[in-house]
Amino acid sequence: MSEATDEISTQTPLLFGRVMDGKGGARPIGWDEAQGWTPQSADEVLWLHLRRDFAGTRLWLENELRMPEPTAELLTSDQTRPRAFREDDTLVATLRGINFNPGAEPEDMISMQLWSDGQRLITLRRAPMQTPREVMGMLDRGDGPLDAGATITLLAELLITRMSQSIVDMNQVLDDLEDEDPEKDPEGMLKRISTIRRNCLSLKRHMAPQHEALEQISRDSPDWFEEEDRREIAESIARLRRYLDDIDISKESAVVLQDELRARSLASSEHATYMLTIVAGIFLPLSFLTGLLGINVGGMPGADNPEAFWVVVTACLAVFVTLIVVFRRLRWL
Repeated sequence: MSEATDEISTQTPLLFGRVMDGKGGARPIGWDEAQGWTPQSADEVLWLHLRRDFAGTRLWLENELRMPEPTAELLTSDQTRPRAFREDDTLVATLRGINFNPGAEPEDMISMQLWSDGQRLITLRRAPMQTPREVMGMLDRGDGPLDAGATITLLAELLITRMSQSIVDMNQVLDDLEDEDPEKDPEGMLKRISTIRRNCLSLKRHMAPQHEALEQISRDSPDWFEEEDRREIAESIARLRRYLDDIDISKESAVVLQDELRARSLASSEHATYMLTIVAGIFLPLSFLTGLLGINVGGMPGADNPEAFWVVVTACLAVFVTLIVVFRRLRWL
């Protein structure tokens, strides 16, 4: 069974909202209640998960959160290259994860933008995602993150963890391809290897900027981003770096396997061409002889001799045997 995503039919930008209590739990909050929200205690944090493509989301960010227009535009735009920066006492970031929606390919990535000032956390997406819903479930069970920094850290960690499954799947396909008989379906194997190489390139292209974004969060996050959160981000960075190395290894393995299959195909083609050349070399003198005797002119020797046919056949066999012996001595056969 596939995991639940945050897909929901709603008349507002809100997909779900939670007020975290600072103890690992949270209570639901609706769109109307979230307007003008103020914390009832120092530990409370408001988390709203919004649709960035909903009409009016950008204006709400500007009016409700007093967000600068360029920042609100960035959070609701389709410029989804991973990045992160500090803006006064707020953290703004764009992160990417694997698209596990039906019909998606591993190289398809979906983005999640986030903004937080420590007391409020706003996450935005366009396509349905599993990671925010998973964190929300942890909060509802009472074992979720304690504050905004821990929530951001957990979201980044889960996004990276989900990438590992795609890498494991690609490595499994490569292992299966290495065990297959290359003579059985070489074209199909080459096609699957090319797909893996494209997936590797796409994942590397998207994950490398994410590595830089996480480093930026670890290096220049606001003061409310605690030291423990920085350590967790550092662990996520190290894990992502290992995944990048795994992608490079998968890509190189695919290249080696692809080169081996192509070398086999080329060797087979060259062998076939070589054998055709040998056959042509053997039959060329025989063709010349039979062609010469087949010309329709007067004076052909043996035309009136009933034994002439068998003499020609014997001569052809002798030439054939002689050519075979010569080719073997020349090591052409």
